[in-house]
Amino acid sequence: MSEVEEQEISGLTVRIERESCIATGACCKLAPEVFELDDRQIVSFAPDPPDVERERLIEACQVCPVEALSVIDEDGGVLVP
Repeated sequence: MSEVEEQEISGLTVRIERESCIATGACCKLAPEVFELDDRQIVSFAPDPPDVERERLIEACQVCPVEALSVIDEDGGVLVP
């Protein structure tokens, strides 16, 4: 599996830098339909994540203490970190 994953969700591009993940699980708690911890306890996208409320998705990425998650809007602007 790649150490960087990227998906478009709710019109936002979400990027996971897996090598930075320290497995706090905070993102999974806020958006369990989008994020999960794999068998190595590293964050990954859940299978076929649905669109969710943008604010909640952004918050789920903002709570990462090591900035392993980033969010980019439709215009290429970085919202998180």
